[in-house]
Amino acid sequence: MITGAGRGIGKRLAIGLARNGLRIGLLGRDQAELNSTRLEIEDSGGVAFPFRADVCNPDDVKTAVGLMTSKWGAVDALIANAAIHGPIGPFATSRLSAWRDVFDVNVHGVINCCHAVLPQMVKRRSGKILTISCTGVATPRPDFAVYSATKAAIARFVESLAEEVRDRNVQVNNMLPGGAYTTMTDEILNSTVDLDSAELEEAGKVRLTGGTPAEKQIQLALFLTSERSNHVTGKLIHVKDDWKRLEVESDRPDAFTVRRHLR
Repeated sequence: MITGAGRGIGKRLAIGLARNGLRIGLLGRDQAELNSTRLEIEDSGGVAFPFRADVCNPDDVKTAVGLMTSKWGAVDALIANAAIHGPIGPFATSRLSAWRDVFDVNVHGVINCCHAVLPQMVKRRSGKILTISCTGVATPRPDFAVYSATKAAIARFVESLAEEVRDRNVQVNNMLPGGAYTTMTDEILNSTVDLDSAELEEAGKVRLTGGTPAEKQIQLALFLTSERSNHVTGKLIHVKDDWKRLEVESDRPDAFTVRRHLR
């Protein structure tokens, strides 16, 4: 099951994973976008089914998980991708009410989805959860303070949840997919506020080049949702990291994690 599968990175991963033989449950709020993703997958010989749901609504998510389980027997892997930027610009001049929506989607939405799929994964002692992050999780990102905070919150949530279910053979990881040209890119470039020059430069580069090649993102997602990564959990892995060595060896416990250095 992939949330936010109607567009952007969610759609990219859905199409790529389906091309590699996985059956994909497409979850999102826009039925037309989900149908478009489904058509692209089926035109390429893949299998997908759309489940219209709002990740902010726990009942919506539980219903979608139940339907997917009835259709295919289980949700073997969850990719919690759905996210929104919220207001872009200085925090001090933004509306506080707008940030509630950002936390609802980016934090509560991920938690709702994990809560819906975990019982069956724990029961059968098998399952994968993968959340999607951004650069703001590890480094400061001016003009995106609250958005970055939501991603940092999920990174710590992933590390903690991974430890809870480690002995149940359920792996939980966090993926940094690198730049990708999405509606979020246009939100940055079309912003009317005076943004950090590095942010605008990076967004412009992504629009020009398309960002990180889709295949690199797809291959990392495939690894982290397959049995090849049963020994990898609680990690924050960038698509540009040397993650392939994790296929054949374990790393030190603090590698690929969000760490706080005490002096």
